Amino acid sequence: MTALLPVPALLPTYAPYPFPLVRGEGDRVFDDQGQAWWDFYGGHCVCATGHSHPAVVKAVADQAASLLFYSAAAALPVRDAAAARITAFAGMDSVFFCNSGAETNENALKVALLLTGRGKLAAFDGGWHGRTLLALSVTDDPKITAPFAAHLTPCLRLPFGDLAALAAADFSDVAGVILEPIQSMAGIKTASREWFQALRAKCDASGTLLIFDEIQTGMGRMGTPFAAQFYGVRPDVITSAKGLASGVPMGALLMTAAVAAKLKGGDLGSTFGGGPLACAALLATVDVLEAEGLPANAAAAATRLRRELAGSAVTEVLGEGLLLGLRCADAPALKKHLLARRFLVGGSGDPTVLRLMPPLNISDEALAALIAAIRAFAPESK
Repeated sequence: MTALLPVPALLPTYAPYPFPLVRGEGDRVFDDQGQAWWDFYGGHCVCATGHSHPAVVKAVADQAASLLFYSAAAALPVRDAAAARITAFAGMDSVFFCNSGAETNENALKVALLLTGRGKLAAFDGGWHGRTLLALSVTDDPKITAPFAAHLTPCLRLPFGDLAALAAADFSDVAGVILEPIQSMAGIKTASREWFQALRAKCDASGTLLIFDEIQTGMGRMGTPFAAQFYGVRPDVITSAKGLASGVPMGALLMTAAVAAKLKGGDLGSTFGGGPLACAALLATVDVLEAEGLPANAAAAATRLRRELAGSAVTEVLGEGLLLGLRCADAPALKKHLLARRFLVGGSGDPTVLRLMPPLNISDEALAALIAAIRAFAPESK
């Protein structure tokens, strides 16, 4: 009988940093040796209000002390308040709460299939929407989609931002089209305002639901509450997660009244979705975003980075607000250079682009330190 190989208690997924993190404060995290790291990665675009913001910590602690959890079997004032607050913030009419970005996208796509009666979806080259089955159907990442190819829903895939290809596409049998307003994993790819407006018009003409996957672009990151406001387009559905509750797991399926009115009880469901702890964190998150002007801070930080990185090894700053890509001829070497100086940044599917997704309350001190570190980068620092 073959002996089983020993395995770790925690199944390995991503390659972690070569040090554990034990604490966070604002725009910095601290390792087990007490060293501080400037966090321009934000736990993958999650820590919208910074690490352990006092207002969020207090809201979570107070809620935990009064009612840690109850499901949707009971009406909860904190859930009702969270629904009213996030729909107003997003400029939408109704919300279904769940637990993660993938779950939110899965439900958005399910709604499109359910309400239209069609069997095909549409998405874009380079799009990344999650690991559940419908989300995999629209994700352009063969290494994770290929093993499940037989189980995926048919998907019409188009080039992102291409007006001619969009005009030529046939949406007559497409239930819903989903897109990231800025394609993050693909290397911070953007499209024109004209293209977004043409996409809205095409969906209107064909009866196709337009779904903005704002898992990363939402919650003030682009300088507006959501990218929908940035591009002046109102989608039928917005999906939100990551920064929604400052790191407490939460997803939100935000929809127009026209979509919500067609859904009936039991079409969607989630045991943990809209739990009181997450709802309290969401309320505190929106409070902080608005009271501290964090969307405006995101826009100002992007302007400063573009201005002060000109002439450095970074040849182009991509993206909007604090979802940015730094194009560099040797991005891996720049990432290594920054890690050695205790800056956390992200890679992407484009080997020439590093991603910045820091807390929206990133400080002037952190920006100045990053700019100085990048300007000090030279090829010999490999």
